[in-house]
Amino acid sequence: MTAQFAAKRLGKELQKINNSLPPGIELVSADNFEEWLLDIRVLDNNPLYRGHTYRLKFKFASSYPIEPPEVVFVKLADRLIPIHPHIYSNGIICLDLLSSQGWSPVQNVESVCMSLQSMLTGNTKDERPPGDEEFVRANRLRPKDIDFFYHDNNV
Repeated sequence: MTAQFAAKRLGKELQKINNSLPPGIELVSADNFEEWLLDIRVLDNNPLYRGHTYRLKFKFASSYPIEPPEVVFVKLADRLIPIHPHIYSNGIICLDLLSSQGWSPVQNVESVCMSLQSMLTGNTKDERPPGDEEFVRANRLRPKDIDFFYHDNNV
């Protein structure tokens, strides 16, 4: 029953996304209800991100939208991982919205993309999270299984 609910919800989201998305967000692929790829751009003149487009990978479990999707930035030749104090160099995002505690079923793919655009827009620090190299080297957990400590909501 849960998987059917997820598929129905994702079907509705995909239909809305195919009809219109906010500026700076583009659907790249959504071949199934397990994984979608979207590109986002920061629309203001923030010099850290001007002229760059970033690739996001959404992975949906059968419990979506009750549980959040797994969302990471993907590195490609023409798509880098944005430098941000809450984004690790392997693309894992430390954002309360993407955790079980911060997620709400009223959120959706579009609202997550818009939140990430906003997070990048407001950033002024050209740096990775503290301990990035060690985290990337040692982490073997999936993003949804990481228990982040949300210590800085100002970035």
